[in-house]
Amino acid sequence: MATAKKSTKETAESTIKETKKKQVSANPETIAQQNNAEAEIGVDKNIENDLIALYKLQTTYSKIDKVRVVRGELPLEVSDLEDICQGLQTRLSNFAEIVKETEATIAQLKEDSKESQNLIAKYKEQLDNVRNNREYEALCKEIEYEDLQIKVNERKINENNATLENKQNEIEDVKKELSERQEELKVKSGELQAIIAETEKDEKQLLAIAEKQSNELEPRLLKAFNRIRNSMRNGLATVKIERNACGGCFSKISPQRQLDIQMHKKIIICEFCGRILVDDRIVKMSEESTEDK
Repeated sequence: MATAKKSTKETAESTIKETKKKQVSANPETIAQQNNAEAEIGVDKNIENDLIALYKLQTTYSKIDKVRVVRGELPLEVSDLEDICQGLQTRLSNFAEIVKETEATIAQLKEDSKESQNLIAKYKEQLDNVRNNREYEALCKEIEYEDLQIKVNERKINENNATLENKQNEIEDVKKELSERQEELKVKSGELQAIIAETEKDEKQLLAIAEKQSNELEPRLLKAFNRIRNSMRNGLATVKIERNACGGCFSKISPQRQLDIQMHKKIIICEFCGRILVDDRIVKMSEESTEDK
């Protein structure tokens, strides 16, 4: 009994391979034979449809990626230039604050020195009316202190003037660099907008197709597809078997696992990279489905 079932299964698999090899799917009798063979080996049509939908969606996203590749590194360059310009403007704002504070400090020091000079003049007038040596010495000490305070203020004013001069020079340098960067940003942005304008129509059409294809998938499958795609550097989430290896990471796939993939009973992922694997039949069915539309 077991031998008979095994023989039936082998015959069914052989029938599928034979019909595929001859490529006579347009013949109604051949289609009937293929469907009967699939029923014998347990092909799950729902899984098969899911695999077709996944591969079609991957094909569409690959086309979108190809359109975006035309832009090259321009989006990154524009983004970097925008960040640089923003940083330079922030530096200018900080320098302006420092200049403002420094100028306020210089003004206050000058005001303090002026006040000290007024006090010195006042104390000198009082020297003419002293009644004893004690008052004279006290006034002389006050005059000496205010004179010393004026010298300290002058030193601080010189230091702040030097700081002010340095900051003003830095401001000029930053303004010059900002002007150059803004000009470069203007040119790069223009180039990017021109490329986007050329590819925008195609990209929008492909995005609309991708959205429609996404709606054909169950939410859990779509979520898994997006998760895999986002984790892959080349954006490939669904790949076909090429030369007995994964089309994504090129790791060898065992004959038994290839047979499981060809059975279409469940969605199988590459045990090395985690991509969804499909066989040539799914690819062909996906292409035929796309051509029909």
